[in-house]
Amino acid sequence: MPGSSFGAAFRVTTAGESHGPGNVVIVDGCPPGIALSPADLRRELGRRRPGQSGLTTSRDEADEPEILSGVFEGCTTGTAIAILVRNADACRADYAELRRAFRPGHADFSYQAKYGRRDHRGGGRASARETVARVAAGAVARKVIADGFGGRVLGYVRQVGEVIADVSDPGAVTREHVESMPGGEPNLVRCPDLVAAVRMQALIEDVRDAGDSIGGVAEIVVTGMVAGLGEPVFDKLKADLGKALFSLPAVVGVEYGTGFGCVTLRGSEHNDAFVVEHPGDGAPPRVVTETNRHGGILGGIATGMPLLLRAAVKPTSSVALRQQTVTAAGDPTKLAVGGRHDPCLLPRFVPIAEAMVAIVLADHYLRWRGQVGASRSG
Repeated sequence: MPGSSFGAAFRVTTAGESHGPGNVVIVDGCPPGIALSPADLRRELGRRRPGQSGLTTSRDEADEPEILSGVFEGCTTGTAIAILVRNADACRADYAELRRAFRPGHADFSYQAKYGRRDHRGGGRASARETVARVAAGAVARKVIADGFGGRVLGYVRQVGEVIADVSDPGAVTREHVESMPGGEPNLVRCPDLVAAVRMQALIEDVRDAGDSIGGVAEIVVTGMVAGLGEPVFDKLKADLGKALFSLPAVVGVEYGTGFGCVTLRGSEHNDAFVVEHPGDGAPPRVVTETNRHGGILGGIATGMPLLLRAAVKPTSSVALRQQTVTAAGDPTKLAVGGRHDPCLLPRFVPIAEAMVAIVLADHYLRWRGQVGASRSG
């Protein structure tokens, strides 16, 4: 299928369907000598896997990664890395009715219009199940940017429905804030504002019990950034980040920095003043900005300030409520979607969005290193 590859210097190609044998990703361009093990992949896949709680689909997948090539004696070899994640809990009978009818909000009709046929089992290639391959590739990308310039990608849920989290300093949020509550129990919604997290969980439970779904906003912040990543004009860093996030299922909007909030500001209000920072400890002074309304990108190129992005995620299209649709023959019908679905995609969307941001940064870092040399890019 055209469009199953992403990136230039760090190139990711995926294949697989929701209810096929499994999903596979090939990562080409990863530098040699980076420590990589199944445990590195398992850590990220575990955050995405279904069945984590009552707020997610009950599909039971171990999501155990198998590294088929590109790693020897615990380190990358520089050759293509192939990773397989098998599907184990596919319930094809849940989707029998979807062979004849198009689900509202899904890609059933558009796939049929494009190809003249479709895999109706859970949406086939259009299912969010394919993102398991992206998260595996993202785990590799995380290692590349951490080794290359100390980059760290972290996402969290900023909004569910009308409940909005108060996150005054995104760069100060840690994974512990996102993954755990103060008592050590899991933070099921992955929101670092614990008061909002409790309200979000209650809201998701309410819409789940009503047979419905709800959407929200994920925020992704990248710290430890290096200035210079990104290409002029068509391959701007913001353009590739936008494409990466828009390529994810259910994403309907992407913004960075102040985003659409900039439209009410004057230029003098929106501009970030440049200053010189003196880190000390022998580190050279560096140019930074006093504020970060530009979200870490100017002219499509990273400034070295933290990247700050947001993605709007629509309500899960598969709901138990009966809705109007038509059959493949064009006959009107009513359809209530069975099977196992997340009432809110946001908690499991976070590691998927992180993975795509890491993939973009790994790609642009390797491109930049090839242009300016390892001495400057390190």
